[in-house]
Amino acid sequence: MAAGTYDIVIDQGSDFSIEIAISQDGEATAIATHSARAQLRPSPTSTTKTADFTCVISDAAGGKLTMSLSNATSSGIPAGKYYYDIELVNTSTNVVTRLLQGVARVTPEVTR
Repeated sequence: MAAGTYDIVIDQGSDFSIEIAISQDGEATAIATHSARAQLRPSPTSTTKTADFTCVISDAAGGKLTMSLSNATSSGIPAGKYYYDIELVNTSTNVVTRLLQGVARVTPEVTR
């Protein structure tokens, strides 16, 4: 299955968080034996990593995870266009599945 595409907006200097629910045929996919990882880069092929998102399995039985950046992290990211993806890793089999990918726009902070 191909990864979904979902563009996000990150407000520079603010906390960012998104909850992702994984399901198949309307049923939640249990992810108790999984971890997640996500990165932000200036282009999909760039070797320069802008940031690592914090990824937490928030409801393993319900197939939910949270991807976030703290305000301290987002304040250090220059405003502009970036790319991200989030991957689910089965810790039992080491199978990696890309869940989502897309453009991340970082909007400039005015209040400092």
